[in-house]
This record gives sequence, C-alpha cells and structure tokens, in this order.
Amino acid sequence: MTDFDALLVADRGQNARAIHLVDEDSFPDWVKRRPAEDRALLEANRFDGKTGFSSVILPRGNAFEVVSAVANAGELSPWCLAKLPDVLPEGTYRLAEGAPGKAALGWLLAQHRFDTYRSKKDEAERGPRVLVTSEAAAVEPVVRLAEATALVRDLVNTPALQLGPAELEQAVRERLKACKFEIRVTSGSELGDGYPLIAAVGAAATAERAPRLIEAEWGNPAHPRIAIVGKGVCFDTGGLDIKPGSGMRLMKKDMGGAAHALALAWLVASARLPVRLHLLIPAVENSVSAAALRPGDVVRSRKGLQVEIDNTDAEGRLVLADALTRAGEDEPELIVDFATLTGAARIALGPDLPALFVSDDDLAHAIAGAAARVEDPLWRLPLWDSYDEMLKSEIADLANSSGSPMAGAVVAAMFMKRFVPDEMLWAHLDTFAWRDSAKPGRPKGGEALGLRAVFEALKDRYQGS
Repeated sequence: MTDFDALLVADRGQNARAIHLVDEDSFPDWVKRRPAEDRALLEANRFDGKTGFSSVILPRGNAFEVVSAVANAGELSPWCLAKLPDVLPEGTYRLAEGAPGKAALGWLLAQHRFDTYRSKKDEAERGPRVLVTSEAAAVEPVVRLAEATALVRDLVNTPALQLGPAELEQAVRERLKACKFEIRVTSGSELGDGYPLIAAVGAAATAERAPRLIEAEWGNPAHPRIAIVGKGVCFDTGGLDIKPGSGMRLMKKDMGGAAHALALAWLVASARLPVRLHLLIPAVENSVSAAALRPGDVVRSRKGLQVEIDNTDAEGRLVLADALTRAGEDEPELIVDFATLTGAARIALGPDLPALFVSDDDLAHAIAGAAARVEDPLWRLPLWDSYDEMLKSEIADLANSSGSPMAGAVVAAMFMKRFVPDEMLWAHLDTFAWRDSAKPGRPKGGEALGLRAVFEALKDRYQGS
C-alpha cells in the first residue's frame, strides 16, 4: 500500500516549491504580474491557462515554481492536481494561494501504483512528491479516502488466481483488524443450511475456493444499526450459461462490490461514526462443473422464497439475496449494497456513473447531494414496481432473471427488493468498479465508483447524531 501519510503533510513553514493555479479567466491578470522571463517562457510553451492539466516550470535560480491550468481556480476539483505528480520532479510543493482541499485526493492517488506483478517498480526510483497544506485537520480524512480508494483498486486489480473467496476473507480480516471488528465466517454445511443461494452459486468451485459468507460487526450496540453488503463473486464464468471469452476477460472484477463494501466499512470505523455497523460479503466463485447450478433448477432462499434459476449468469443477485435477508434480520435502519451487477446499467449510464436505486426519496436526495459535493457522481434509476412481473416463474415464487432484454438493471434491483424488509431504508449501487481508459490520477483498471458519495452521505446522516 502506498504511504499516503508521507505525501500530504501539514504546512509548518518547510521549504516547498510554489504551485500557481490559474484558469481561463484568471490567467490574463496573473501573467501581467509575472517577470518578463516568465511571460516569455509561458509564451514559448503556448501556455494560455485554458488547456486542462497543462503546466509549466518557471526557473528561480537553483529552484523553480510551477504554474498549472485548472478548470476553476476558485473551486478545485478532486482531480485538478492529479497530473502534476507525473510531470514534476520529486520534492515538496505547496499551493501559492489557498489550500488544496478536495484536490489533495488526486495528488495522492496519482502516486499510487498497482505494481504487485511487475518486476520493475519505477515509482520507487522516482521518489515522492509531497504536498503541504495549511488545513492540518484535513490531512487525515483525505489520506483515509485515498487509502480506501486504493484498497478498492488493488483488490479489483488482483487476478482471480490470487484472490478467491478465502483470500477475500483474509483481506477483510487484515483491513479490519486494527479497528477491532468482530468477524465470523459461515461456510460448509452451515452455509448450505442457512444460506442456500450462496451455497448453490458457489457449489461448482473447488474445495480451495469454497463459498462463504463473511460478516463483520463494529461499534456501540446502542448506536443506530446500519448494514453494508457487497457482492463478492471472485470470478464469474457465467456458470452453465457461460460467458464468451470477451465477456469473461474482466470478471476478476466481479468482486468489486465487496471491495467497495469493505472500504466503506473501514472508512466508517476509522472516522468513528456513531453507528453499529454490520458488514456482509457473500464470497463465491461462479464456476462450471457437474455440481453447477442448472437453468431451470429451483433453490430455496434464506428468506424461504423458492427461486427458479432462469440464468446462471444472474448469480450476483442470488448471493446478495441471502446476504440482504441476513442483514434485515437484525433490523438495521439502513442497508447499503454495492454490486457489479448488470451490463444493462453500463449500457444505460456508461462506465463512470453507478446506477443508484433507493427505496426512499429523502434518502435518494441525501445521497445525490453528497455525491455532488464530493464529485463522485451517481444516477438514480427507478424501483419500478410494474416490472416485478418480469420475474414471474411458472413453478416457483420467482425467477432470478427475465426473458426480456429490456430494463435489466431495474429488474435485477426488483429481484433484490424482494429480500429487503418492507419500509426499511435501502440503497443499491450497481457499479462498474472499473475504468476502461486512464485519466489523471485514475489509471486504467479497478476503480472506486460511488464509495466517496455514500461515505459522505453516511457522515451527513450520523456524524452529528
């Protein structure tokens, strides 16, 4: 894990190179005040303050300053500094005016690399770029957000060979150990008896990759109880409804919901929010063998509903159904789940926007407002009751998918809604957990999408209670 603590520090008057941030509106006045040699250098580099993420180094004898163009110098985004660590020499820097605020997150994450499987780790040779800030109290919260985001990225990027259900369990234990969570794991015959859908989805895997339900609890039992649930399908072949090779290529990321849930649980505990937290991760591998679920099979759920398997590749909602049922049994006031659930959500909203389904309008507005403030976008889709009929089964209580190609994300959410207690606050994020192309501070690969938004909403809801 990157040592983010060393990359963002409180300003105590240490020597640091100045970074001037300008935008299209502020640049003309700013450049007039610069020395003639600066103006000549900026003109030679065709720097006009308009080009996003562009920067120029301004020599100062044996030292230098930096000028960088941003979209809005008065309201910094999380990613407006993210290009600089890649182009600046190692050393210590500070903004010439103001504090970095949200922009410190991008500075930190730009220096994180997933290089576990590279024999040459070039970042170790380059050295750190340290940012100092006048907002000393903001250092720890930003560092925690960077660590949580990096945790999601690293877990999602890890190949399935190195991250099966057992390794996911170990990752939960390691990450939550310092926060003193109470952890219990249900597997084997106990899983088959108590969580039959989880057991059925993971039945085709080898013994070394056997399914399990990982639970962790933290906090004062007297505080409001909340549950965080994450889909932990460590690899998804599609089962007997097997995916084509192109569809299977990224399925190491199908545990991205579990990575988000773990990171959020760690953030909640690290911030010591006054809640009683229950984390649930159904960890499975959806494999192919003689023991695999078959289309047309009927499996009893923990709730008692009989589910006909219409499609074995709609396995995420099955394992989540048992986990959601378990979460509801302790009567939390709020359940949040993360899942890389449907391709339909990506078709509707693309890779950057997680689909948000919420059972309550006030909660939906609260999450949307939090998402806007931290610039971690979400888009609400409806829990459309009339689509519930698409889950009708001729022989069981319901089917796990619809024969229709339409409204796939909504239908999946409606299936899960059957396993959430009526009137309970519930938010479901159908997230991609992946970035197809790189942007400053956001490399191609695993990504936390919706994590910061939900954490901000939880802080709003509970920090003052």
